[in-house]
Amino acid sequence: MLRPKKKISKRELKQDALVTTYAELTTFYETHKRNISIAVTALVVIIFAVIVYFKNRSDNNEMAMTQLGAVYQLFDAGQYQLAIDGVPERNIRGLRSIVEDYGSSNAGNIARFYLAGAYYQLGNFDEALKYFEECSPVDDIMATSRLSGIADCSEAKGDYLKAAEYFEKAAAKNSKEVTIAESLNNAARNYARAGEKEKALDLYRRLKKNYPTTTYGRDADRFIEQLSVNT
Repeated sequence: MLRPKKKISKRELKQDALVTTYAELTTFYETHKRNISIAVTALVVIIFAVIVYFKNRSDNNEMAMTQLGAVYQLFDAGQYQLAIDGVPERNIRGLRSIVEDYGSSNAGNIARFYLAGAYYQLGNFDEALKYFEECSPVDDIMATSRLSGIADCSEAKGDYLKAAEYFEKAAAKNSKEVTIAESLNNAARNYARAGEKEKALDLYRRLKKNYPTTTYGRDADRFIEQLSVNT
């Protein structure tokens, strides 16, 4: 006579499932433990490398900021070549050296911006343009100044169309009315010199309409008249 099968409880089912899962995981680990070990080791190395990277960046930024503070006094005093080269006997590193060693940090980018400015003041527009273009702005003020710097260098080199385009970009980033008007006026001047008279006229009319109380807005009529006669 057949005996009725014993009813398996939910608890026993759960225990059986856990045993089965544990066995499967154990088998999987034994089969792949070498690959798992490599993966875990690689992950630990990556995490450590990331920590070291950000720690080094922080240390580099602090070091560059300290050195930048000393050399800025030279820049502010108009001693641009000394600011570029530094003064070793006074333990002052130059902007060029700071950029070379700490260029990827925020302070290094500030140094790069001032290095470009120093070259511009010395009339070395090629080097100035190079460093302005390589600069990664750390805030909106530097971003706007960088665009104006590229425009100034381009105008000095006779690339008037590029200068006009970058002055327009600077105007778009500005928030102060007077500075916007100045950038638009500079853009209009360079468009006119590049032979883009319609673009220049559009900007002068914009100055007259939107910024009538600024010097550039008040002078716009004179330039509009000059360009209209020559068109």
